[in-house]
Amino acid sequence: MPGKFFGGVHPAQNKSDSAKKEIRTPRSPEIAVIPMSMHVGAQCRPLVGKGDYVALGQIIGDSDAPVSAPIHASVSGTVVAVEARPHPSGSRVLSVVIANDFKDTPAGDPDVRTDVSDLSPESIADIIRSAGIVGLGGAAFPTHAKIRSGLGKVDTVIINGAECEPYITSGYRGMLENGDELLGGARIFRKIYGLESVTIAIEDNKADAIRHLKRLLPSSDNSIRIISLKTRYPQGAEKQLIQTVTGRQVPPGGLPADVGCAVFNTDTAAAVYRAVYNGVPLTQKVVTVAGSAVASPVNLRVRIGTPFSELFSACGGFKETPRKIVMGGPMTGLAQHDLSAPVIKGTNCILALSDHECGRAVSERACIRCGRCIEACPMRLMPMLMYAYEQKGDLDELEKLNVTDCIECGCCGYICPGRLHLVQSFKTGKKKLAEKRAKEAAR
Repeated sequence: MPGKFFGGVHPAQNKSDSAKKEIRTPRSPEIAVIPMSMHVGAQCRPLVGKGDYVALGQIIGDSDAPVSAPIHASVSGTVVAVEARPHPSGSRVLSVVIANDFKDTPAGDPDVRTDVSDLSPESIADIIRSAGIVGLGGAAFPTHAKIRSGLGKVDTVIINGAECEPYITSGYRGMLENGDELLGGARIFRKIYGLESVTIAIEDNKADAIRHLKRLLPSSDNSIRIISLKTRYPQGAEKQLIQTVTGRQVPPGGLPADVGCAVFNTDTAAAVYRAVYNGVPLTQKVVTVAGSAVASPVNLRVRIGTPFSELFSACGGFKETPRKIVMGGPMTGLAQHDLSAPVIKGTNCILALSDHECGRAVSERACIRCGRCIEACPMRLMPMLMYAYEQKGDLDELEKLNVTDCIECGCCGYICPGRLHLVQSFKTGKKKLAEKRAKEAAR
């Protein structure tokens, strides 16, 4: 029976509008802007130049670093530029810009398999790397690297179907529409780690997805266990999901493999199935387009490199001027200032939020020492003290409070009556700590 994790909050779900919409595929973009940085780890170097013709699925960027993943052309056409372009992170990133010829000329015949029983874990990890697969729940950590780091350590695999953040329904629709691929990917992870079974964990606000996946499983198949979790944010954060499903707690500074666990998103599992069995690299992404400023919330399967502006056009544009555009959910997403920024591998949602969704403006922000942020923190940290020391610039005390364990879920900021910019403060503090450590290491 699933347990529960520490802290957490219950924000309004705001999923109903897009949850009803089946995934649809709009026209591919005339110009695809494909950044060479869209995953955790080393940035890729471009393998093509201006004037080159590229085919759909061709590798156009790669790196020799162990934590990285190749990047593929999401359309066929001619490279018109290799230059810095706007990125969802807010910076400008070296990108390969492709003029789409709308022919989708493939890079070659896919390596199709009907049986993977003779493949070793390392061979499967190589296939996953070649396909450019990263964590598709938003973390974007290269999947092959996560697999390799857990070999010989992992005794529990959890497929994460929580999708706990408000508005986002792309994973939910994937469970309903691509369930066979999800289950196939789960079986691949089971094979990689040599386990008797894997667990798919889904929040109970997606009861129809739970029922659907159970119907797809043969009655005699005990290799996959599907469990229902109580709806609570941030259930989908991997450390919290591990605690809920297994009762194990990842230690401060630790990784899931340290407690014998590996967590993979449902969309990642489906992408792994497509890569291993069908030879399909990661060139498309399902994205929820939502928010009360959007004319018609939808779930779209779009090419990586599609500008955000085209996603909004595909759902009828804005019915009112949005106050804020956010890539991701409202709790952890990144505010956008340029709609020419493209969909990247970690994009699962783009929101156009109106005034009432953004909340009231506050001229003076102050901590009232209520302690609600401490109660809400799923990592059992002390947000109010971390904020105070970051504001003072006391990095030593900030480090003692384990600020690097903050998962930036936003629970503290959501619950704070003083409307403090807590998560932003912790991000800044972590960056300052990293810079301090780098300087000390260079001495």
